[in-house]
Formats: sequence, structure tokens, C-alpha cells
Amino acid sequence: MEEKKLRRLLPIQPEWSIPQLQENLAVALEGSGPALSTKPNLITEIDQSIALVVNTSGSSSDAKSVAISSDALIASTNASHKYLGATPGDSWSLLLPTSHIAGLNVLIRATALGSRVIDNRNVTSYIDADFISIVPTQLYKALTGDAKLLEHLTAAEAVLVGGGPISEQLKKEAASKHVKVVTTYGMTEMSGGCVYNQKPLDGVEIKITQEGLIKLSGPMIATGYLSNDGKINPISADGWFESNDLGELTAGMLKVSGRTDEVIISGGENISLTLVEELITNNFPNFSVIAFAIPDPVWGEKLCIGATTNISIEEIKGKLGPLLTPKEIFIFDSLPVTEIGKADRRRAAQMAVNMKGAN
Repeated sequence: MEEKKLRRLLPIQPEWSIPQLQENLAVALEGSGPALSTKPNLITEIDQSIALVVNTSGSSSDAKSVAISSDALIASTNASHKYLGATPGDSWSLLLPTSHIAGLNVLIRATALGSRVIDNRNVTSYIDADFISIVPTQLYKALTGDAKLLEHLTAAEAVLVGGGPISEQLKKEAASKHVKVVTTYGMTEMSGGCVYNQKPLDGVEIKITQEGLIKLSGPMIATGYLSNDGKINPISADGWFESNDLGELTAGMLKVSGRTDEVIISGGENISLTLVEELITNNFPNFSVIAFAIPDPVWGEKLCIGATTNISIEEIKGKLGPLLTPKEIFIFDSLPVTEIGKADRRRAAQMAVNMKGAN
């Protein structure tokens, strides 16, 4: 049996500048340098085909270390640029953390175009770029008071918005402010976004299971999950990644309706937490909420929301009806999110339980 060829696996160093990280990603992709990992590992070598090991956020499930090949990352980059019409020399603005696939993709895409990433994180004055990748909370921030960020977004040829659901109202408001939004859907296991504006990128295939789960396949699918002993466990046996997301496929357009772990059973009724958030946001503009559930002896799972400003349950019931109205509202100093800006429902539920325990 032929022995597998290995390459060095190096954790991304916190002291690296963005240009240094971009250079190290470039040599990782071409194979002349070590593979990179977003967190320290117990192993120091990995299969030579792997360029990146990216830790998932673990906002609603256990975090995993996803091993992604050079070929998959290049396929993802090429498909993205084909959709966007990007040409050599075009620039990318970095507004996301580089500890996750979305931020790393910005660096990889800029490298493919022969340009340096413009690091616009933690700045007071933005440098314009052709393309930008952000999460919905950043778009919301730009549209509700951050004039400098809004100006930065409007100057771009396209603004990719992913990492969470975006309401129709937010999309309409963005369009009215001349922000050219491209919604993206994907995950680390697919090297990031692989469905743009509900359409699969080149090479991407979509299936919906009998249970309504979204399955994805394509040349950008990751190799597998890296275990502590260095073994890479395949993503799947058949080349398809089955997500925890529920969706519908109509005339080639994918509509994501939420995650299975974002659907609770309260009083015997299935309730989508993302739907509750969207309906509240649509009916009460500028009122930000996070929906979650806490254990309850009567309801099983009790529907709750967290907010930073007060609103009455009766007001919500008048718009949403009794089924989708939260049983309890918690006032937080700020809504809990993961590092990449996704709603952190597990932390919200724990905060709520702690608040009840303190009363």
C-alpha cells in the first residue's frame, strides 16, 4: 500500500499581518508552503492535498475542523468570480474575521485576481473596493446609521451578504440605498458560499431530501473532518453534503427556510425561530431581536425573544397571532452573536436562564 504524502500543518499566527496571511495562503494553495489551520492542532502534518483546516463556528452545534483541499478552494474562487464578472486587478474589501471561511475567502479571491486585500476592519475611514463580503448584521448597521459604512458598500460592484438569513425588507432597503446585494448561501463544508441570489454557482448541484433538508455537491466540497489523531473522516460516502438547513428548490432557485436546529416544538407545534425573527422585524422596523427557546414544564420548549429595547407581548401578538408570539421577552445589553456575526441562540438561551435564576 502506497504511503500517503504529507505536508506540514501550521496554525495561523495571531501576529501575522493581513499581507503575511495572504502570502501564506497563496503558498498553501499552490503547495509550496505548509497547510494552514485556523486553530492549534494536536497534529503537525496533514495530507498534501489539504490547504486549509477551518474550525466551524459551532453556534448551534459542536464545532468541527473541516479539511479543505487546494482544488476545492480554487474551484470555489473561480465559480464566485465567474458569477460576479470579476477580472484581474479587481479588489476585495476585508470586513470579516479571518478565523472563518468567509474572511479567508476574501484573501484567497484577492490573491486569484492578483490584488492585495484592503483591510477595512476597525478603521474610521474606508478604502473603496470592487467587491465586499459581509454578514446581515453589518448590512443592517450600514442602513440604520453608519453613514461611512453605507458609502463604502454603495461604491462596490457587488456586496456579498451571507452567514445568516436576510429579510426581504432589508434587501429592499439596501436596493433603495443603491447597495448591490448578492445574497449567498453555503458553509465551511462547501468552501463557503456556493449559492448566489438563490442560484447554484457553476458546478454546484442541489437536492432536497424527503425530510426537506438541503444537500449540496460540487467541486468545492471539502475533503472531510479532521480528528485529533490526524485522520480525515470523509464529508460523505456519496459526494453529497447533507446540511441541517431546510429548503425548497423551485425552477432551479433555492429558498432556505431555516435550520432544523432553529425549529422548536412548543406545545406540540413546530415553530421556526428565523420566521419569528423575520415577522417581528417586518412588523416592527428598527426593532432587533433574537429568537430562542428555553426548557419549560408546560410547553416543553418555551418560545422567547431577546431584545435591547422593550416591547409588549400583546403588541407582538396583535401582528403575529398566538402561535408565533413569544411567551417571554428578555432585555439584553446587546444581542449575542458569534465571531462572524451569526445569531448565537445557545448563548441567548443561557443568558435568559441565568437572568431567571438571578430573579
